[in-house]
Amino acid sequence: MNTLANPVTLITGASSGIGRVTAVELARQGHRVVLAGRSADKHQPVLDEIAALPGAPHARWLELELGDLASVAACAQAFLALGWPLHTLILNAGLAGQRGLSASGFEMAFGVNHLGHFALTQALLPCLQASAPARVVTVASKMHFRASGLDWAALQRPTASLTGVPEYNVSKLANVLFATELARRLAGSGVESYVVHPGVVATEVWRHVPKLVRPLLRLMWGMITPEEGARSTLKCATAPSTELQPGGYYDRERLKPPSALAQDVALAQALWARSEAWCKGPQSSR
Repeated sequence: MNTLANPVTLITGASSGIGRVTAVELARQGHRVVLAGRSADKHQPVLDEIAALPGAPHARWLELELGDLASVAACAQAFLALGWPLHTLILNAGLAGQRGLSASGFEMAFGVNHLGHFALTQALLPCLQASAPARVVTVASKMHFRASGLDWAALQRPTASLTGVPEYNVSKLANVLFATELARRLAGSGVESYVVHPGVVATEVWRHVPKLVRPLLRLMWGMITPEEGARSTLKCATAPSTELQPGGYYDRERLKPPSALAQDVALAQALWARSEAWCKGPQSSR
């Protein structure tokens, strides 16, 4: 996508799974990779793997807790302080099955999977625009088809279900709505937005789902490897713009329509407006 010698990519959740595969492959292709996540220790093996690649640019880690909007703001400021451009922002991190409230007081999956990424994108958007051509790639899931809507009140309460899977589905619907609305808002700006379903990947995202449920999920959903799952992200991060559709939803590398609900422009705009208000001050917008 970017013809610069060493384009800069920031990716969330790259300590394992498809995020790690994506980060290492982009570094192999010459990207300066910034890994944003909670644990320096968990990201160090990825940094070491990248450092061992012949000719790969130096990679670095920035602390990020997506459920804590103050941490999101601090991460964005730490990146901007580097004085680097930003050519690709990959919103990859996610959790499923963890119950409760995020640090900033939202349903856990929604607070981490959507709202944290929304806030990060907003904070880095001026840098992306100044670095254009640039891209935002959001990792969603076909599980968004199972979401029946967005209950604004429920998004501000602790996880209601025992497995957390219904809430995960809602968070993935929010991911698709956000990515497509971002594409509409950025049309003609030089910053493109894409959203992917990588396949149902056997990664740590499912670590909080009850152990007895996990084998059933693998059987029902036909989970694939992180290497297979990373292909859609890599395609949307690196393929020529002429080969991609702006705002497109890519299901295992193929352009497909998202759910009817995910194509609801009014719902996407309502989510955007509420997300903006919540990021400015969740308590005042409840």
